[in-house]
Amino acid sequence: MPLSAVLDDVQRRVLAAERELLGNIRTALARAGADDGSLADLAASIAQLDELFLLVVVGEFNSGKSVFINALLGRAVLPEGVTPTTAEITLLAHGDPGAGQLMPDRVRLVTAPVDLLRDLHIVDTPGTNAVIREHEALTTRFVPRADLVLFVTSIDRPFSESERAFLERIRAWGKHVVFVVNKHDLVTRAEEVEEVRRFVLANATKVLGAEPTLFFVSARDALRAKTGQPALWASSGFEALEGFITGTLDDAGRLRLKLLNPLGVARHVVDARRALVTGRLDLLSGDVATLDEVDRQLAQYERDLARGFEPRMAAIDNVLLEMERRGQAYFDEMMRLGHITDLVNKSRVRESFERDVVADAPERIERRVDELIDWLVEADLRQWQAVTARLSAQRSAYRDRVLGGEIDHFRSDRARLIQSVGAEAQRVVDTYDTREESRALAESARNAVAAAAATGVGAVGLGAIVTIAASTVAADVTGIVMAGVLGAIGFLIIPAKRRRAKLEMREKVGALRARLSAAMRAEFESEARRGVQRIRDGIAPYARFVRAEGEKLESERADLARFSGEIDALRSRIDALGRAAD
Repeated sequence: MPLSAVLDDVQRRVLAAERELLGNIRTALARAGADDGSLADLAASIAQLDELFLLVVVGEFNSGKSVFINALLGRAVLPEGVTPTTAEITLLAHGDPGAGQLMPDRVRLVTAPVDLLRDLHIVDTPGTNAVIREHEALTTRFVPRADLVLFVTSIDRPFSESERAFLERIRAWGKHVVFVVNKHDLVTRAEEVEEVRRFVLANATKVLGAEPTLFFVSARDALRAKTGQPALWASSGFEALEGFITGTLDDAGRLRLKLLNPLGVARHVVDARRALVTGRLDLLSGDVATLDEVDRQLAQYERDLARGFEPRMAAIDNVLLEMERRGQAYFDEMMRLGHITDLVNKSRVRESFERDVVADAPERIERRVDELIDWLVEADLRQWQAVTARLSAQRSAYRDRVLGGEIDHFRSDRARLIQSVGAEAQRVVDTYDTREESRALAESARNAVAAAAATGVGAVGLGAIVTIAASTVAADVTGIVMAGVLGAIGFLIIPAKRRRAKLEMREKVGALRARLSAAMRAEFESEARRGVQRIRDGIAPYARFVRAEGEKLESERADLARFSGEIDALRSRIDALGRAAD
Protein backbone atom coordinates (compact mmCIF):
# COMPACT_ATOMS: atom_id res chain seq x y z
CA MET A 1 0.00 0.00 0.00
CA PRO A 2 1.50 3.37 -0.95
CA LEU A 3 2.35 5.77 1.85
CA SER A 4 -0.06 8.42 0.57
CA ALA A 5 -3.01 6.04 1.09
CA VAL A 6 -2.72 6.19 4.89
CA LEU A 7 -2.12 9.95 5.22
CA ASP A 8 -4.48 12.80 5.95
CA ASP A 9 -4.74 15.85 3.69
CA VAL A 10 -2.04 17.86 5.50
CA GLN A 11 0.38 14.93 5.44
CA ARG A 12 -0.35 14.26 1.78
CA ARG A 13 0.45 17.88 0.91
CA VAL A 14 3.76 17.59 2.73
CA LEU A 15 4.50 14.33 0.91
CA ALA A 16 3.65 15.94 -2.44
CA ALA A 17 5.90 18.91 -1.67
CA GLU A 18 8.74 16.53 -0.78
CA ARG A 19 8.34 14.53 -3.98
CA GLU A 20 8.36 17.73 -6.01
CA LEU A 21 11.43 19.10 -4.21
CA LEU A 22 13.40 15.86 -4.55
CA GLY A 23 12.44 15.64 -8.23
CA ASN A 24 13.51 19.24 -8.85
CA ILE A 25 16.85 18.64 -7.15
CA ARG A 26 17.48 15.50 -9.17
CA THR A 27 16.57 17.26 -12.44
CA ALA A 28 18.85 20.21 -11.64
CA LEU A 29 21.76 17.94 -10.73
CA ALA A 30 21.29 15.83 -13.85
CA ARG A 31 21.29 18.99 -15.97
CA ALA A 32 24.47 20.14 -14.23
CA GLY A 33 26.21 16.83 -14.94
CA ALA A 34 26.29 15.43 -11.40
CA ASP A 35 27.75 11.96 -10.91
CA ASP A 36 25.58 8.90 -11.43
CA GLY A 37 25.91 7.85 -7.78
CA SER A 38 24.32 11.06 -6.49
CA LEU A 39 21.50 10.81 -9.02
CA ALA A 40 20.92 7.18 -8.07
CA ASP A 41 20.81 8.06 -4.36
CA LEU A 42 18.20 10.73 -5.02
CA ALA A 43 16.15 8.38 -7.18
CA ALA A 44 16.26 5.76 -4.43
CA SER A 45 15.24 8.32 -1.80
CA ILE A 46 12.20 9.26 -3.90
CA ALA A 47 11.29 5.60 -4.37
CA GLN A 48 11.66 4.82 -0.64
CA LEU A 49 8.75 7.14 0.12
CA ASP A 50 6.53 4.31 -1.14
CA GLU A 51 8.42 1.56 0.70
CA LEU A 52 7.93 0.16 4.20
CA PHE A 53 9.97 1.67 7.00
CA LEU A 54 13.57 0.48 6.68
CA LEU A 55 15.64 -0.33 9.77
CA VAL A 56 19.29 -0.95 8.85
CA VAL A 57 21.66 -2.74 11.22
CA VAL A 58 25.39 -2.06 10.83
CA GLY A 59 28.57 -2.88 12.76
CA GLU A 60 31.64 -5.11 12.71
CA PHE A 61 31.17 -8.75 11.68
CA ASN A 62 31.94 -10.04 15.19
CA SER A 63 29.69 -7.59 17.04
CA GLY A 64 26.76 -10.03 17.00
CA LYS A 65 24.51 -8.26 14.46
CA SER A 66 22.84 -11.48 13.28
CA VAL A 67 22.12 -12.61 16.85
CA PHE A 68 20.81 -9.14 17.63
CA ILE A 69 18.37 -9.25 14.68
CA ASN A 70 17.25 -12.74 15.67
CA ALA A 71 16.57 -11.44 19.18
CA LEU A 72 14.47 -8.61 17.75
CA LEU A 73 12.48 -11.12 15.70
CA GLY A 74 12.23 -13.64 18.57
CA ARG A 75 13.48 -16.55 16.48
CA ALA A 76 16.65 -17.73 14.70
CA VAL A 77 16.03 -16.40 11.20
CA LEU A 78 19.63 -15.53 10.33
CA PRO A 79 22.67 -17.84 10.64
CA GLU A 80 25.12 -17.04 13.42
CA GLY A 81 28.85 -17.70 13.76
CA VAL A 82 32.27 -16.41 14.83
CA THR A 83 33.33 -15.87 11.23
CA PRO A 84 31.58 -13.48 8.81
CA THR A 85 28.24 -15.14 8.09
CA THR A 86 26.64 -12.25 6.20
CA ALA A 87 28.22 -12.28 2.77
CA GLU A 88 25.67 -9.95 1.22
CA ILE A 89 23.02 -7.49 2.28
CA THR A 90 20.00 -9.33 3.67
CA LEU A 91 16.52 -7.81 3.61
CA LEU A 92 14.08 -9.31 6.11
CA ALA A 93 10.39 -9.01 5.27
CA HIS A 94 7.13 -10.49 6.49
CA GLY A 95 6.07 -13.75 4.85
CA ASP A 96 6.27 -17.49 4.99
CA PRO A 97 9.59 -18.88 6.24
CA GLY A 98 12.12 -18.99 3.43
CA ALA A 99 15.85 -19.60 2.98
CA GLY A 100 15.99 -16.45 0.91
CA GLN A 101 16.34 -15.50 -2.73
CA LEU A 102 18.93 -13.28 -4.38
CA MET A 103 17.35 -10.09 -5.69
CA PRO A 104 18.75 -7.42 -8.00
CA ASP A 105 21.56 -5.29 -6.56
CA ARG A 106 22.90 -8.42 -4.79
CA VAL A 107 20.37 -8.17 -1.96
CA ARG A 108 19.11 -11.44 -0.43
CA LEU A 109 15.45 -11.45 0.59
CA VAL A 110 14.58 -13.53 3.66
CA THR A 111 10.97 -13.80 4.84
CA ALA A 112 9.60 -14.77 8.25
CA PRO A 113 6.10 -14.73 9.80
CA VAL A 114 6.99 -12.11 12.43
CA ASP A 115 4.48 -9.37 13.31
CA LEU A 116 7.24 -6.74 13.61
CA LEU A 117 7.99 -7.21 9.90
CA ARG A 118 4.46 -6.23 8.94
CA ASP A 119 5.29 -2.59 9.66
CA LEU A 120 8.94 -2.42 8.70
CA HIS A 121 11.79 -4.13 6.90
CA ILE A 122 15.07 -4.95 8.61
CA VAL A 123 18.38 -4.98 6.75
CA ASP A 124 21.40 -6.97 7.90
CA THR A 125 24.68 -5.79 6.37
CA PRO A 126 28.18 -7.22 5.98
CA GLY A 127 30.60 -6.17 8.71
CA THR A 128 32.31 -2.81 8.45
CA ASN A 129 35.62 -4.65 8.75
CA ALA A 130 34.80 -7.38 6.22
CA VAL A 131 37.78 -8.53 4.20
CA ILE A 132 35.80 -8.28 1.00
CA ARG A 133 35.64 -4.52 0.58
CA GLU A 134 32.90 -4.69 -2.04
CA HIS A 135 30.60 -5.81 0.79
CA GLU A 136 31.40 -2.62 2.66
CA ALA A 137 30.75 -0.64 -0.51
CA LEU A 138 27.36 -2.34 -0.84
CA THR A 139 26.57 -1.45 2.75
CA THR A 140 27.56 2.16 2.21
CA ARG A 141 25.35 2.34 -0.86
CA PHE A 142 22.41 0.85 1.08
CA VAL A 143 22.62 3.13 4.10
CA PRO A 144 21.11 6.16 2.30
CA ARG A 145 17.85 4.20 2.01
CA ALA A 146 17.66 3.61 5.79
CA ASP A 147 15.00 5.30 7.87
CA LEU A 148 16.71 4.31 11.13
CA VAL A 149 20.25 2.98 11.66
CA LEU A 150 21.04 0.64 14.58
CA PHE A 151 24.80 0.75 15.07
CA VAL A 152 25.80 -2.46 16.90
CA THR A 153 29.19 -2.59 18.60
CA SER A 154 30.63 -5.18 21.00
CA ILE A 155 31.42 -4.45 24.64
CA ASP A 156 34.70 -6.36 24.37
CA ARG A 157 35.78 -4.18 21.45
CA PRO A 158 33.68 -1.04 21.65
CA PHE A 159 33.71 1.56 18.89
CA SER A 160 36.62 0.14 16.91
CA GLU A 161 38.56 2.11 14.31
CA SER A 162 36.69 0.49 11.42
CA GLU A 163 33.37 1.40 13.09
CA ARG A 164 34.51 4.98 13.62
CA ALA A 165 35.59 5.25 9.97
CA PHE A 166 32.29 3.76 8.81
CA LEU A 167 30.29 6.13 11.00
CA GLU A 168 32.24 9.05 9.48
CA ARG A 169 31.10 7.91 6.06
CA ILE A 170 27.40 7.66 6.95
CA ARG A 171 27.26 10.76 9.16
CA ALA A 172 26.69 13.12 6.24
CA TRP A 173 23.50 11.32 5.24
CA GLY A 174 21.74 12.81 8.27
CA LYS A 175 20.41 9.47 9.52
CA HIS A 176 18.96 8.88 12.96
CA VAL A 177 21.59 6.56 14.50
CA VAL A 178 20.96 4.52 17.66
CA PHE A 179 23.97 2.85 19.33
CA VAL A 180 23.68 -0.64 20.74
CA VAL A 181 26.55 -2.08 22.81
CA ASN A 182 26.08 -5.86 22.53
CA LYS A 183 27.44 -8.74 24.63
CA HIS A 184 26.69 -6.93 27.88
CA ASP A 185 26.79 -10.32 29.63
CA LEU A 186 30.58 -10.53 29.12
CA VAL A 187 31.17 -7.74 31.69
CA THR A 188 30.00 -8.07 35.27
CA ARG A 189 31.54 -5.04 36.99
CA ALA A 190 29.41 -1.87 36.85
CA GLU A 191 32.44 0.41 36.65
CA GLU A 192 33.65 -1.38 33.51
CA VAL A 193 30.23 -0.89 31.91
CA GLU A 194 30.29 2.79 32.82
CA GLU A 195 33.78 3.14 31.37
CA VAL A 196 32.61 1.65 28.08
CA ARG A 197 29.53 3.88 28.13
CA ARG A 198 31.65 7.03 28.50
CA PHE A 199 34.06 5.86 25.81
CA VAL A 200 31.35 5.09 23.23
CA LEU A 201 29.35 8.23 23.96
CA ALA A 202 32.43 10.47 23.77
CA ASN A 203 33.61 9.04 20.47
CA ALA A 204 30.17 8.79 18.88
CA THR A 205 29.38 12.37 19.90
CA LYS A 206 32.65 13.53 18.41
CA VAL A 207 31.78 11.94 15.08
CA LEU A 208 28.06 12.73 14.96
CA GLY A 209 28.20 16.16 16.55
CA ALA A 210 25.48 15.22 19.07
CA GLU A 211 25.13 12.64 21.82
CA PRO A 212 23.35 9.55 20.44
CA THR A 213 20.87 7.25 22.12
CA LEU A 214 22.76 4.29 23.64
CA PHE A 215 21.64 0.88 24.89
CA PHE A 216 23.58 -1.97 26.54
CA VAL A 217 22.14 -5.40 25.66
CA SER A 218 22.93 -9.07 25.53
CA ALA A 219 21.30 -10.17 22.28
CA ARG A 220 22.10 -13.79 22.99
CA ASP A 221 20.36 -13.68 26.41
CA ALA A 222 17.38 -11.87 24.85
CA LEU A 223 17.01 -14.52 22.16
CA ARG A 224 17.27 -17.30 24.76
CA ALA A 225 14.67 -15.52 26.90
CA LYS A 226 12.26 -15.37 23.96
CA THR A 227 12.87 -19.01 23.01
CA GLY A 228 12.50 -20.78 26.36
CA GLN A 229 14.64 -19.16 29.08
CA PRO A 230 12.54 -16.18 30.28
CA ALA A 231 14.68 -15.71 33.35
CA LEU A 232 17.36 -14.12 31.14
CA TRP A 233 15.05 -11.38 29.88
CA ALA A 234 15.51 -8.85 32.65
CA SER A 235 19.29 -8.92 32.49
CA SER A 236 19.41 -8.86 28.68
CA GLY A 237 18.61 -5.13 28.57
CA PHE A 238 16.34 -5.73 25.60
CA GLU A 239 13.17 -4.45 27.21
CA ALA A 240 14.42 -0.85 27.23
CA LEU A 241 15.59 -1.14 23.61
CA GLU A 242 12.33 -2.63 22.37
CA GLY A 243 10.38 -0.02 24.30
CA PHE A 244 12.39 2.70 22.57
CA ILE A 245 11.83 1.12 19.15
CA THR A 246 8.11 0.70 19.79
CA GLY A 247 7.77 4.27 21.02
CA THR A 248 9.89 5.77 18.27
CA LEU A 249 8.43 3.68 15.49
CA ASP A 250 4.75 4.20 16.18
CA ASP A 251 2.71 5.46 13.24
CA ALA A 252 3.63 9.11 13.77
CA GLY A 253 7.29 8.32 14.47
CA ARG A 254 7.65 6.11 11.41
CA LEU A 255 6.01 8.77 9.23
CA ARG A 256 8.32 11.48 10.54
CA LEU A 257 11.46 9.41 9.96
CA LYS A 258 10.14 8.20 6.59
CA LEU A 259 9.68 11.78 5.44
CA LEU A 260 12.88 13.15 6.99
CA ASN A 261 15.30 10.53 5.72
CA PRO A 262 14.97 11.35 1.98
CA LEU A 263 15.62 14.96 2.95
CA GLY A 264 18.78 13.82 4.71
CA VAL A 265 19.88 12.15 1.47
CA ALA A 266 18.98 15.28 -0.51
CA ARG A 267 20.88 17.46 1.97
CA HIS A 268 23.95 15.22 1.69
CA VAL A 269 23.86 15.26 -2.12
CA VAL A 270 23.22 19.03 -2.29
CA ASP A 271 25.97 19.80 0.24
CA ALA A 272 28.42 17.57 -1.61
CA ARG A 273 27.54 19.28 -4.88
CA ARG A 274 27.84 22.73 -3.29
CA ALA A 275 31.30 21.81 -2.02
CA LEU A 276 32.24 20.68 -5.53
CA VAL A 277 30.84 23.84 -7.12
CA THR A 278 32.54 26.03 -4.52
CA GLY A 279 35.81 24.21 -5.17
CA ARG A 280 35.44 24.77 -8.89
CA LEU A 281 34.65 28.46 -8.40
CA ASP A 282 37.62 28.74 -6.07
CA LEU A 283 39.76 27.19 -8.76
CA LEU A 284 38.30 29.53 -11.36
CA SER A 285 39.09 32.50 -9.14
CA GLY A 286 42.74 31.84 -9.93
CA ASP A 287 41.89 31.87 -13.64
CA VAL A 288 39.94 35.09 -13.24
CA ALA A 289 42.92 36.61 -11.43
CA THR A 290 45.19 35.42 -14.25
CA LEU A 291 42.96 36.96 -16.92
CA ASP A 292 42.65 40.17 -14.91
CA GLU A 293 46.41 40.29 -14.59
CA VAL A 294 46.83 39.75 -18.33
CA ASP A 295 44.28 42.53 -18.98
CA ARG A 296 46.20 44.84 -16.68
CA GLN A 297 49.43 43.91 -18.42
CA LEU A 298 47.92 44.61 -21.83
CA ALA A 299 46.44 47.94 -20.68
CA GLN A 300 49.80 48.92 -19.24
CA TYR A 301 51.47 47.71 -22.42
CA GLU A 302 49.25 50.00 -24.50
CA ARG A 303 49.98 52.93 -22.19
CA ASP A 304 53.71 52.21 -22.37
CA LEU A 305 53.54 52.09 -26.15
CA ALA A 306 51.70 55.42 -26.26
CA ARG A 307 54.25 57.02 -23.96
CA GLY A 308 57.19 55.47 -25.77
CA PHE A 309 55.90 56.33 -29.21
CA GLU A 310 55.66 60.09 -28.68
CA PRO A 311 59.36 60.85 -28.07
CA ARG A 312 60.35 58.54 -30.93
CA MET A 313 57.89 60.24 -33.26
CA ALA A 314 59.10 63.62 -32.01
CA ALA A 315 62.67 62.63 -32.95
CA ILE A 316 61.49 61.94 -36.52
CA ASP A 317 59.58 65.23 -36.59
CA ASN A 318 62.66 67.10 -35.36
CA VAL A 319 64.61 65.90 -38.39
CA LEU A 320 62.02 67.54 -40.66
CA LEU A 321 61.99 70.69 -38.51
CA GLU A 322 65.76 70.93 -38.83
CA MET A 323 65.39 70.50 -42.59
CA GLU A 324 62.87 73.34 -42.60
CA ARG A 325 65.23 75.60 -40.63
CA ARG A 326 68.01 74.84 -43.08
CA GLY A 327 65.60 75.73 -45.89
CA GLN A 328 64.80 79.09 -44.31
CA ALA A 329 68.52 79.82 -43.94
CA TYR A 330 69.12 78.61 -47.51
CA PHE A 331 66.69 81.15 -48.98
CA ASP A 332 68.05 83.93 -46.83
CA GLU A 333 71.49 83.15 -48.20
CA MET A 334 70.70 82.30 -51.81
CA MET A 335 68.05 84.84 -52.75
CA ARG A 336 70.35 87.83 -53.11
CA LEU A 337 71.52 89.78 -56.13
CA GLY A 338 74.99 88.42 -55.57
CA HIS A 339 73.71 84.92 -56.38
CA ILE A 340 71.68 85.95 -59.42
CA THR A 341 73.87 83.80 -61.66
CA ASP A 342 73.23 80.70 -59.53
CA LEU A 343 69.51 81.42 -59.21
CA VAL A 344 68.88 81.37 -62.93
CA ASN A 345 70.38 77.86 -63.13
CA LYS A 346 67.46 75.67 -62.04
CA SER A 347 69.43 72.38 -61.81
CA ARG A 348 72.15 74.07 -59.78
CA VAL A 349 69.56 75.49 -57.35
CA ARG A 350 67.92 72.10 -56.98
CA GLU A 351 71.24 70.35 -56.40
CA SER A 352 72.31 72.86 -53.79
CA PHE A 353 68.88 72.66 -52.15
CA GLU A 354 69.08 68.88 -51.82
CA ARG A 355 72.68 69.06 -50.64
CA ASP A 356 72.31 71.88 -48.13
CA VAL A 357 68.68 71.60 -47.08
CA VAL A 358 67.58 68.01 -47.52
CA ALA A 359 71.08 66.82 -46.64
CA ASP A 360 71.02 63.60 -44.54
CA ALA A 361 67.40 63.98 -43.38
CA PRO A 362 66.17 60.86 -45.24
CA GLU A 363 68.89 58.65 -43.72
CA ARG A 364 68.30 60.05 -40.27
CA ILE A 365 64.56 59.53 -40.59
CA GLU A 366 65.11 55.98 -41.77
CA ARG A 367 67.34 55.28 -38.77
CA ARG A 368 64.77 56.75 -36.41
CA VAL A 369 62.02 54.69 -38.00
CA ASP A 370 64.16 51.54 -37.75
CA GLU A 371 64.70 52.27 -34.05
CA LEU A 372 60.95 52.75 -33.62
CA ILE A 373 60.24 49.46 -35.38
CA ASP A 374 62.81 47.56 -33.31
CA TRP A 375 61.39 49.05 -30.12
CA LEU A 376 57.84 48.03 -31.03
CA VAL A 377 58.85 44.50 -32.06
CA GLU A 378 60.82 43.97 -28.85
CA ALA A 379 57.95 45.31 -26.77
CA ASP A 380 55.57 42.90 -28.52
CA LEU A 381 57.87 39.96 -27.80
CA ARG A 382 58.26 40.97 -24.15
CA GLN A 383 54.50 41.13 -23.78
CA TRP A 384 54.09 37.61 -25.17
CA GLN A 385 56.77 36.45 -22.74
CA ALA A 386 54.91 38.09 -19.84
CA VAL A 387 51.65 36.36 -20.81
CA THR A 388 53.46 33.03 -21.18
CA ALA A 389 55.01 33.42 -17.74
CA ARG A 390 51.61 34.23 -16.18
CA LEU A 391 49.96 31.20 -17.75
CA SER A 392 52.87 29.02 -16.68
CA ALA A 393 52.47 30.26 -13.10
CA GLN A 394 48.75 29.43 -13.20
CA ARG A 395 49.47 25.91 -14.49
CA SER A 396 51.97 25.42 -11.68
CA ALA A 397 49.49 26.68 -9.07
CA TYR A 398 46.87 24.28 -10.42
CA ARG A 399 49.23 21.30 -10.25
CA ASP A 400 49.98 22.10 -6.61
CA ARG A 401 46.31 21.96 -5.62
CA VAL A 402 44.29 18.87 -4.79
CA LEU A 403 40.52 19.18 -4.73
CA GLY A 404 38.65 16.06 -3.74
CA GLY A 405 39.35 12.63 -5.09
CA GLU A 406 39.15 11.67 -8.72
CA ILE A 407 39.77 14.23 -11.45
CA ASP A 408 36.42 15.40 -12.80
CA HIS A 409 35.71 16.59 -16.32
CA PHE A 410 35.74 20.25 -15.30
CA ARG A 411 39.25 20.09 -13.86
CA SER A 412 40.66 17.94 -16.66
CA ASP A 413 39.09 20.13 -19.38
CA ARG A 414 40.33 23.24 -17.66
CA ALA A 415 43.83 21.83 -17.27
CA ARG A 416 43.96 20.88 -20.95
CA LEU A 417 42.77 24.35 -21.96
CA ILE A 418 45.34 26.16 -19.84
CA GLN A 419 47.99 23.83 -21.19
CA SER A 420 46.85 24.43 -24.78
CA VAL A 421 46.71 28.22 -24.48
CA GLY A 422 49.99 28.30 -22.59
CA ALA A 423 51.62 26.06 -25.19
CA GLU A 424 50.40 28.33 -27.99
CA ALA A 425 51.76 31.40 -26.22
CA GLN A 426 55.07 29.62 -25.71
CA ARG A 427 55.12 28.60 -29.38
CA VAL A 428 54.70 32.25 -30.37
CA VAL A 429 57.59 33.22 -28.11
CA ASP A 430 59.81 30.38 -29.33
CA THR A 431 59.15 31.12 -33.02
CA TYR A 432 59.11 34.91 -32.75
CA ASP A 433 61.42 36.15 -35.53
CA THR A 434 62.28 39.73 -34.66
CA ARG A 435 64.02 40.31 -38.02
CA GLU A 436 61.01 39.11 -39.98
CA GLU A 437 58.62 41.06 -37.76
CA SER A 438 60.74 44.20 -38.24
CA ARG A 439 60.90 43.69 -42.02
CA ALA A 440 57.15 43.22 -42.28
CA LEU A 441 56.47 46.25 -40.11
CA ALA A 442 58.91 48.39 -42.08
CA GLU A 443 57.26 47.35 -45.34
CA SER A 444 53.83 48.19 -43.93
CA ALA A 445 55.05 51.57 -42.68
CA ARG A 446 56.70 52.35 -46.02
CA ASN A 447 53.49 51.64 -47.90
CA ALA A 448 51.46 53.74 -45.46
CA VAL A 449 53.84 56.71 -45.78
CA ALA A 450 53.99 56.35 -49.55
CA ALA A 451 50.21 56.35 -49.75
CA ALA A 452 49.97 59.38 -47.45
CA ALA A 453 52.60 61.27 -49.43
CA ALA A 454 50.89 60.23 -52.68
CA THR A 455 54.19 58.94 -54.09
CA GLY A 456 54.11 56.01 -56.44
CA VAL A 457 57.32 54.21 -55.60
CA GLY A 458 58.45 50.63 -55.72
CA ALA A 459 60.32 48.62 -53.13
CA VAL A 460 62.35 51.45 -51.59
CA GLY A 461 62.95 52.48 -48.02
CA LEU A 462 61.31 55.20 -45.99
CA GLY A 463 64.33 57.40 -46.53
CA ALA A 464 63.87 57.22 -50.30
CA ILE A 465 60.22 58.21 -49.91
CA VAL A 466 61.27 61.21 -47.80
CA THR A 467 63.88 62.10 -50.42
CA ILE A 468 61.26 62.01 -53.15
CA ALA A 469 58.87 64.12 -51.10
CA ALA A 470 61.60 66.58 -50.14
CA SER A 471 62.74 66.83 -53.76
CA THR A 472 59.17 67.70 -54.69
CA VAL A 473 59.29 70.48 -52.13
CA ALA A 474 62.59 71.63 -53.63
CA ALA A 475 61.10 71.65 -57.14
CA ASP A 476 58.08 73.62 -55.97
CA VAL A 477 60.14 76.19 -54.08
CA THR A 478 62.87 76.56 -56.70
CA GLY A 479 60.11 77.05 -59.26
CA ILE A 480 58.97 80.04 -57.25
CA VAL A 481 62.55 81.29 -57.04
CA MET A 482 63.15 80.95 -60.78
CA ALA A 483 59.86 82.63 -61.66
CA GLY A 484 60.79 85.47 -59.34
CA VAL A 485 64.28 85.87 -60.71
CA LEU A 486 63.38 85.64 -64.37
CA GLY A 487 60.62 88.19 -63.94
CA ALA A 488 62.63 90.36 -61.57
CA ILE A 489 62.46 94.09 -62.13
CA GLY A 490 64.22 96.16 -59.56
CA PHE A 491 65.64 95.35 -56.19
CA LEU A 492 62.27 95.00 -54.40
CA ILE A 493 61.23 91.89 -56.31
CA ILE A 494 63.86 89.51 -54.87
CA PRO A 495 63.01 90.17 -51.18
CA ALA A 496 59.34 89.61 -51.95
CA LYS A 497 60.08 86.37 -53.74
CA ARG A 498 62.33 85.32 -50.87
CA ARG A 499 59.51 85.85 -48.39
CA ARG A 500 57.16 83.88 -50.59
CA ALA A 501 59.71 81.07 -51.03
CA LYS A 502 60.25 80.84 -47.27
CA LEU A 503 56.50 80.77 -46.68
CA GLU A 504 56.05 78.09 -49.34
CA MET A 505 58.95 76.15 -47.81
CA ARG A 506 57.29 76.28 -44.38
CA GLU A 507 53.93 75.21 -45.79
CA LYS A 508 55.35 72.40 -47.93
CA VAL A 509 57.58 70.97 -45.20
CA GLY A 510 54.75 71.40 -42.69
CA ALA A 511 52.45 69.43 -44.98
CA LEU A 512 55.15 66.78 -45.40
CA ARG A 513 55.60 66.60 -41.63
CA ALA A 514 51.86 66.30 -41.10
CA ARG A 515 51.48 63.57 -43.73
CA LEU A 516 54.49 61.64 -42.48
CA SER A 517 53.45 61.98 -38.83
CA ALA A 518 49.84 61.01 -39.51
CA ALA A 519 50.86 58.02 -41.63
CA MET A 520 53.47 56.83 -39.14
CA ARG A 521 51.15 57.37 -36.18
CA ALA A 522 48.25 55.55 -37.83
CA GLU A 523 50.48 52.66 -38.87
CA PHE A 524 52.15 52.18 -35.51
CA GLU A 525 48.94 52.61 -33.54
CA SER A 526 47.38 49.99 -35.81
CA GLU A 527 50.35 47.70 -35.24
CA ALA A 528 50.16 48.21 -31.48
CA ARG A 529 46.46 47.34 -31.50
CA ARG A 530 47.15 44.34 -33.69
CA GLY A 531 49.82 43.09 -31.27
CA VAL A 532 47.46 43.41 -28.29
CA GLN A 533 44.65 41.77 -30.24
CA ARG A 534 46.87 38.85 -31.19
CA ILE A 535 47.47 38.17 -27.50
CA ARG A 536 43.77 38.55 -26.69
CA ASP A 537 42.89 36.18 -29.53
CA GLY A 538 45.45 33.71 -28.21
CA ILE A 539 43.90 33.53 -24.76
CA ALA A 540 40.30 33.92 -25.97
CA PRO A 541 39.39 30.19 -25.64
CA TYR A 542 40.65 30.23 -22.05
CA ALA A 543 38.80 33.49 -21.29
CA ARG A 544 35.57 32.20 -22.82
CA PHE A 545 35.80 29.00 -20.77
CA VAL A 546 36.40 30.90 -17.54
CA ARG A 547 33.52 33.32 -18.15
CA ALA A 548 31.06 30.64 -19.25
CA GLU A 549 31.96 28.22 -16.45
CA GLY A 550 31.91 30.99 -13.88
CA GLU A 551 28.42 32.11 -14.90
CA LYS A 552 27.17 28.52 -14.99
CA LEU A 553 28.66 27.64 -11.61
CA GLU A 554 27.40 30.81 -9.93
CA SER A 555 23.92 30.01 -11.23
CA GLU A 556 24.19 26.43 -9.98
CA ARG A 557 25.45 27.58 -6.58
CA ALA A 558 22.45 29.89 -6.27
CA ASP A 559 20.11 26.99 -7.16
CA LEU A 560 21.78 24.73 -4.59
CA ALA A 561 21.51 27.40 -1.90
CA ARG A 562 17.82 27.73 -2.73
CA PHE A 563 17.38 23.95 -2.50
CA SER A 564 19.08 23.94 0.90
CA GLY A 565 16.61 26.56 2.12
CA GLU A 566 13.67 24.57 0.76
CA ILE A 567 14.96 21.40 2.46
CA ASP A 568 15.18 23.23 5.79
CA ALA A 569 11.70 24.66 5.35
CA LEU A 570 10.25 21.23 4.56
CA ARG A 571 11.99 19.70 7.57
CA SER A 572 10.27 22.32 9.73
CA ARG A 573 6.89 21.37 8.24
CA ILE A 574 7.58 17.68 8.97
CA ASP A 575 8.62 18.47 12.54
CA ALA A 576 5.39 20.42 12.89
CA LEU A 577 3.47 17.29 11.79
CA GLY A 578 5.20 15.34 14.57
CA ARG A 579 4.35 17.97 17.21
CA ALA A 580 0.73 17.97 16.05
CA ALA A 581 0.60 14.18 16.39
CA ASP A 582 1.99 14.40 19.93
